[in-house]
Amino acid sequence: MQQHELFPAPGSHKAAKRVGRGNGSGHGTYSGRGCKGNKARAGFGVRPGFEGGQLPIIKRLPEKRGFVNKFRVEYQAVNLSALSFFEAGSTVDADALVAAGIIKDSSKPIKILGTGSIDKAIKVIADKCSASAKAAIEAAGGSIEVKEDAAV
Repeated sequence: MQQHELFPAPGSHKAAKRVGRGNGSGHGTYSGRGCKGNKARAGFGVRPGFEGGQLPIIKRLPEKRGFVNKFRVEYQAVNLSALSFFEAGSTVDADALVAAGIIKDSSKPIKILGTGSIDKAIKVIADKCSASAKAAIEAAGGSIEVKEDAAV
């Protein structure tokens, strides 16, 4: 078989519509574009967000603008004042916080914040901790363990 003997499968190639080649072709006069108007002109196209002259939704609703980081990590904030609920010497982790009703979901990462005070020596295990919270927990005689494989 020679290269000049190769042909496409029957029906796989359709002839192009030759518009604007006279009325006898069936595609003369308006060439399938209808009558006058923007869509009948060459180079027609609207920009993204164009709504036919109506004020676009991107201008009508300010919250539709901007950027949303889909990789953002939402931490559950736990203040020091909430940790005063636990007994001295206890270990406070995600499961203990859920059992106490301080947070709702043990699968989401936790961050300890420094609002409030603590006067008991407790061991805290969390994904993140603020510097003021760490200082307050260690000043009360407790310890804080920050997970190295924090949720990303």
